[in-house]
Amino acid sequence: MDNSVIKDIVTVKMPFGKYAGRLICDLPESYLVWFHSKGFPPGKLGMLLSTMYEIRLNGLEYLLTPLRKKNG
Repeated sequence: MDNSVIKDIVTVKMPFGKYAGRLICDLPESYLVWFHSKGFPPGKLGMLLSTMYEIRLNGLEYLLTPLRKKNG
């Protein structure tokens, strides 16, 4: 996996919807599960959301902690 994907997860904000303006890494699990069942949007945003879904599904959120601290 490209390191820029993980960096983007902790810096890119959700551009639309109920959680617009919230960092991808801060989206609620239920929202990610909903996207998983309905289909992730196309492009980079969908890839970021699906990656965050997999991180949550596998309990790997702790891997984001150093990047979150580094990026404020």
